[in-house]
Amino acid sequence: MIDEEKIKNWIVDEGLFREKKFDDNADFHYIIEFPKDNIMDVVKPKGKDFIVMACATQVSPQHLELMNTSSPKERTEFLLDLNMSINQFLVDCQLAVDQNTNLLQQYVITYQIFEDGIFKNALFDALKRVFKAKIQCVWMIEKTFGTVGTPTTTEPSNENSMFI
Repeated sequence: MIDEEKIKNWIVDEGLFREKKFDDNADFHYIIEFPKDNIMDVVKPKGKDFIVMACATQVSPQHLELMNTSSPKERTEFLLDLNMSINQFLVDCQLAVDQNTNLLQQYVITYQIFEDGIFKNALFDALKRVFKAKIQCVWMIEKTFGTVGTPTTTEPSNENSMFI
């Protein structure tokens, strides 16, 4: 059995806890900030023997604009390269691609730890793995299509929570 209190204590002790979400499909669902200014989810789905770490990210309008100026061939090659790159992190990834324009709109990076492997070290390794895969996507967009200016806000937001 997965000990919710133990997991919550690890998250709280490290200063990551933001809020508990009430989720009909989960035994527990925490919104955390890891690292600073990056929102992630830690979820124990109902009836499952694992927890999931997840980070959903909307592609910024500025990045969409940069991607929109590229050729269809460049977009297709980018999506293939992105899939191959993310695959190296041993995470699961779901890319939401507009079928009309072939532009990446959103991506969700997830990683699961089964009950028999849940330790504090495993949890934090999983969080790092998910974050590094997420930031790899941003870097690949910028490497392929160009960079945009720095965001004007440093306030964390729930915009990349997987359930918003």
